[in-house]
Amino acid sequence: VGNYKRTVKRIDDGHRLCNDLMNCIHERARIEKVYAQQLTEWAKRWKQLVEKGPQYGTVERAWCAFMSEAEKVSELHLEVKGSLMNEDFEKIKNWQKEAFHKQMMGGFKETKEAEDGFRKAQKPWAKKLKEVEAAKKAYHAACKEEKLAVSRETNSKADPALNPEQLKKLQDKVERSKQDVLKTKEKYEKSLKELDNATPQYMENMEQVFEQCQQFEEKRLRFFREVLLEVQKHLDLSNVASYKNIYRELEQNIKTADAVEDLRWFRANQGPGMSMNWPQFEEWSADLNRTLSRREKKKASDGVTLTGINQTGDQVSQPNKHSSSLSVQSNTVQSVQSSYNPFEDEEDTGSTVSEKEDNKIKNVSSYEKNQSYPTDWSDEESNNPFSSTDANGDTNPFDEDGPPAMEVRVRALYDYEGQEQDELSFKAGDELTKMENEDEQGWCKGRLDNGQVGLYPANYVEQIQ
Repeated sequence: VGNYKRTVKRIDDGHRLCNDLMNCIHERARIEKVYAQQLTEWAKRWKQLVEKGPQYGTVERAWCAFMSEAEKVSELHLEVKGSLMNEDFEKIKNWQKEAFHKQMMGGFKETKEAEDGFRKAQKPWAKKLKEVEAAKKAYHAACKEEKLAVSRETNSKADPALNPEQLKKLQDKVERSKQDVLKTKEKYEKSLKELDNATPQYMENMEQVFEQCQQFEEKRLRFFREVLLEVQKHLDLSNVASYKNIYRELEQNIKTADAVEDLRWFRANQGPGMSMNWPQFEEWSADLNRTLSRREKKKASDGVTLTGINQTGDQVSQPNKHSSSLSVQSNTVQSVQSSYNPFEDEEDTGSTVSEKEDNKIKNVSSYEKNQSYPTDWSDEESNNPFSSTDANGDTNPFDEDGPPAMEVRVRALYDYEGQEQDELSFKAGDELTKMENEDEQGWCKGRLDNGQVGLYPANYVEQIQ
């Protein structure tokens, strides 16, 4: 009696399981959305880096094919997210609403109907069971009383002080006890027989209500199986034709990469095959730019623009003197210090990627493919303001017109690797001695502790207090 409550509780559990399945699908949909967004951001960032980087030709197209694959896969995962939420999630939600009906006083209508059905089917049998328990209790009490009466009678026979009248009463008590035992036993057996006769009908009624609960639970189980199969179809991209086409196209793009074709293109556009501009006789003109010697550059008020900044670490920038463009402009010349600060952070472009990670990624390429190269040249490297004019090294490259400044101890803020023989190389944290103040081009002369003397960028160090 009362054990049907386990079956009734299953209805309430079914409603809760619908909520659990919806939450499960919702979390997976959120993961699909985040993954799709991250794929898109990754593809956008790396596509820009590859397009601006030094890679060219068919290999560049093969590399960019990975970004195209990410964008297409991102779209598919957004479709997965939409299917999970718009189809599967809503289907469970609607089915739950139709299958479970809430009552004003709490609980569900289906739970109350099952509870009432079991209680009604169990009531007659439970009543007879109660009668059986009462009859059993009465029979056991009569047996106990009979045993006590017999014991008293036996003891009285051994007592000589007991008169015959008292003995007669005890014997009558034993007889009555035996009669009560027979009556209660008969009643107990009769109630048990009635209970046994009522049991088949009780079983039939209870099984009828139980089958109704089974049918209700079967609907839920079949519905869950159906929904899970649909979820599986939405998640399984291997059966999506467009998904297979993405990787078939990616493989084709990679296989089309041809080293011979790329080298042929480079030869035709950047090598001996490109159109030549051989020197032609030119009349003299006062407007032509003239090549400056190193000493004239030091004295000139015109600035020098340094381009091609290399970064060896997260925050370390190095001027690349090999890719520097040195030219005198007739109107306005931009100064190094005022034109560009290599240590300023770039403005936020609105990307959801963290600024620190974005800055690291931006520095993957050491230079851009459209980087401008100097057109001024000299076999004596006269366009290098810091190179020696004497090939044998007889001339001191650090000679200055003015008197030397007071020596000052400085500490390196960043790593720097010398680009020329007359430049110093040091690591962040190293100490050295500044021998001369910063010149117009932003360079200082200094001496390392090992005695090496050379030039270094002024904004790479700070004075030790």
